Amino acid sequence: MDAAPRRSLGRTGLTVSPVGFGAFKIGRNEGIKYAEGYDLPDEEACGRLLHAVLDLGIDLVDTAPAYGLSEARIGRHLAGRRDEFVLSTKAGETFENGVGRHDFSASGIDASIDRSLDRLRTDRLDVVFVHSDGRDQAIIEAGEALDVLVRRRDRGDVRAIGFSGKTVDGHLAAIATGLIDCLMVEYHELDPSQRPVLEAAEDAGVGVLVKKGLASGRLAAEAAIPFCLAGPAVASVVIGSLRIENLGRNLEIARAATAAPGR
Repeated sequence: MDAAPRRSLGRTGLTVSPVGFGAFKIGRNEGIKYAEGYDLPDEEACGRLLHAVLDLGIDLVDTAPAYGLSEARIGRHLAGRRDEFVLSTKAGETFENGVGRHDFSASGIDASIDRSLDRLRTDRLDVVFVHSDGRDQAIIEAGEALDVLVRRRDRGDVRAIGFSGKTVDGHLAAIATGLIDCLMVEYHELDPSQRPVLEAAEDAGVGVLVKKGLASGRLAAEAAIPFCLAGPAVASVVIGSLRIENLGRNLEIARAATAAPGR
């Protein structure tokens, strides 16, 4: 298959495919917000899926400690192909024994990064997002999480600092710090409220990854993906699926949208 078109992720120096792989469903099926439940793939099926994702040309893989087994599974199956994809994870939230917990303290963020490096079997994380619980501005104002990420970026463990929040004001505050390289925002036709954030991000050279671009399955990919990719500063739409044929179709839609005049 032809290589996917490249899109710049703000000022990070990274380029990514217009569709990224969201790795939630390979690691967790408890406490989910999806309309329908699902079984986790077994280890063999998980490995086939992850390799097929890269073989398609999807070279952005997004995970998080709160995604259960996800980080460890990516590490087991893709460590040997680490140079072939951009790896993003998060810090600030964990999910263990069916319970989610948040910790945005300096020690908590440091420990989270260390665990992620170990589980993912890598010596660097391309993007680490603060995994906000919705108290976006309070997390930013406290400063501990961002201070640690700056230190770990300076040390070489992290390439780019991200913020995955829930509010417009929080995302604008994150941009205003001057420390954020990338945002992850929910944006789609049913809720375009983050549009001012995308515009501010473009002005600041901050890259944007869109989460829930299909509105958790309520929107058809044919219309939703081009809508997201047309947004200012948007580099990629992160989509989670256990079906490689669906991911392939999504990538074809994104290719066509990227190649369209004015894109």
